[in-house]
Amino acid sequence: MAPTPKPIETPRVACEICLKEIPQSEAVSAEARDYVAHFCGIGCYRVWAERSADRNTAGSEQTQRRQP
Repeated sequence: MAPTPKPIETPRVACEICLKEIPQSEAVSAEARDYVAHFCGIGCYRVWAERSADRNTAGSEQTQRRQP
């Protein structure tokens, strides 16, 4: 009797927004400053991009207030 082939496990990553596990090969990725973020689709990527833009805007406003 021939051995039954075992399925090959594909690397999986969690979506940065909804935490859904997806195959790494199908993930949309965006390189951030210190890490790479993975997304299950364009919808989650857009949410992440909007939040990132909001944080950058808030950070630059605080920096401007501190300067004399």
